Amino acid sequence: MIRVYTGDGKGKTTSALGTALTAYSKGTEVLILQFLKGSTYMGELYGLNRLGIPIIQFGIGCKWSGMIRTGIRHCTGCGECFRQNRDPELVLPLMDEGLSFLQEQVRKEQYGLIVLDEVSHALNRGFLSHEKLLSILHSAPAIDWVLTGRNFPKEWLDGVDEWWELKALKHPFQEGIRSRRGIEY
Repeated sequence: MIRVYTGDGKGKTTSALGTALTAYSKGTEVLILQFLKGSTYMGELYGLNRLGIPIIQFGIGCKWSGMIRTGIRHCTGCGECFRQNRDPELVLPLMDEGLSFLQEQVRKEQYGLIVLDEVSHALNRGFLSHEKLLSILHSAPAIDWVLTGRNFPKEWLDGVDEWWELKALKHPFQEGIRSRRGIEY
C-alpha cells in the first residue's frame, strides 16, 4: 500500500510518524528516510531512535543545530538549510546515497513500513526521477509506504492507495509565536 501525506499545512511528517508508531506497536519493522532534511535537533530523531525506529536523513543540516538541540539557541527561520537543500551540487550526492541505501534496505526485506519523508521536494526539483522511485516502490509489494511533502505531484494520485491533503486552518505561527522546543522540534 502506498499512502501520501501532502498539502500546505503542517502535520505531514507528524502524520507519517503516527502511522509509523502504530505499525511499530503491532510488531512491524519501520524505517524512516528523510530527504532534503538534515537538522540534528529535531525531536523525532531522538524519540523514535530510542524506541528502535531508525530515522536517517539525506540532507544538509543547520549549522546551529547543536545549540538549538540544547536550547541555547532557537531556530530563527533564516532558511539557510532550506537554500542549501536546493543546491544540486550539494544535494545530488546525498540523493544518490539515499537511493542506494533505500534499494539495499528493500532487498533485505527487513521492513514492513518505509516512510520517505519530504520525498516530494526531491521529485519536484528533479533530484529524483519519478520513474526511479516508482520502480523501487513497485519492486517491494510486501512493504507499506508513506510518502510526504508539500506539492506532491498530482500525477501520482491515481497510482497510490491513499492520499491526504493537510491544511492548517489556524496555527500559532500566524500569531507570531515562534516554534517551540519539544512541540515543533
